[in-house]
Amino acid sequence: MKKFFTSESVTEGHPDKLCDRISDAIVDEILKLDPNARCAIECCAASDRLMLMGEVSANAQVDYESVARRTIKEIGYNTGTFAYDKCGITVSIHRQSPDIAMGVDSSMENKAGGAPEDLLGAGDQGMMFGYACRETEELMPLPISLAHKLAYRLTEAQKTLTMPFLRPDGKTQVTVEYDGKKPVRVDTVVVSAQHDESITQEFLKEQIIKNVICVIPESLLDEHTKYLINPTGRFLIGGPEGDSGLTGRKIIVDTYGGRCAHGGGAFSGKDPTKVDRSAAYMARYICKNIVAAGLADEIQLQVAYAIGVSRPVSVFVDTFGTGKLPDGQIADIVVKEFDLRPYSIIQTLDLRKPIYSRTAAYGHFGKAGLSWERLDRVTDLKKYL
Repeated sequence: MKKFFTSESVTEGHPDKLCDRISDAIVDEILKLDPNARCAIECCAASDRLMLMGEVSANAQVDYESVARRTIKEIGYNTGTFAYDKCGITVSIHRQSPDIAMGVDSSMENKAGGAPEDLLGAGDQGMMFGYACRETEELMPLPISLAHKLAYRLTEAQKTLTMPFLRPDGKTQVTVEYDGKKPVRVDTVVVSAQHDESITQEFLKEQIIKNVICVIPESLLDEHTKYLINPTGRFLIGGPEGDSGLTGRKIIVDTYGGRCAHGGGAFSGKDPTKVDRSAAYMARYICKNIVAAGLADEIQLQVAYAIGVSRPVSVFVDTFGTGKLPDGQIADIVVKEFDLRPYSIIQTLDLRKPIYSRTAAYGHFGKAGLSWERLDRVTDLKKYL
């Protein structure tokens, strides 16, 4: 029986991703000035308006509107009602709630005389997931990996003028056929690309197949692969002019394309005391090292926290039958080998740096150079085999 799995991605000009980019650009500007800052920044955009909302507690003065306009310009919105120098921007940002700050500044364990690592309590309750598998070199699922590469290539073609008629908004989707757990071919590719009025749909399809879909390895394509390019017929109006955007609305695009469970918490706009972000990064780091070490071919890890408490309330592992050890034993190894307290996560992954703009589009995982993508615990884990 044939099995198929589909994942999607979006370009940085998509209205939701534009909001993620602005939120993370503001986080980075704040962390440049105060690495210990607390921030949770959200944006919403529609038509000719952008609203910046959230909370910031920092020894830093940042011109939020200037950062937003610069980011909009970098993405490519230089014409239309949402052009970087035309759109209206409203700022509504206040200090972090003292009730939240109290639990983050000093955890329940720290108040009881815990270790320095217990200083920070989790910034919220909730569960976070990590995942890794052997489908790609970066140990990510193939459908989301290909969807991101297509979306990135769309933006690259727009910005380098390889395809000068493209505009910033776009979406991609890839359906992969599996033989058991092994990906064998790409069945369907969907690309929706915003463009100007200077071209025909036939020319657009020809150019996207030539200059964008070329990022998919030829070995995965065959005469039966279907290409759906701008299936509505045209895509002239995009970005906030065509649809509203909101920070944190692309959480499946940001993670594993639907192959892994999700706790519901968004990443962009949040400093690393927010375990929605930092614990999800740590969970990916753990899963990637476990797969690379050979303890499993596929793994999903869940960690859960209570607000104001430093240690996770639970750790759960599912290797989908691929574990070389029982799942419960691998969970015990995770607890033994990795410190999952927020303070330690921040130290382990060096998260108090302005690194977040890079994560805001084309996924938070599978990118070289990010600390949670390191494979530096493989030797430590192989001893359990």
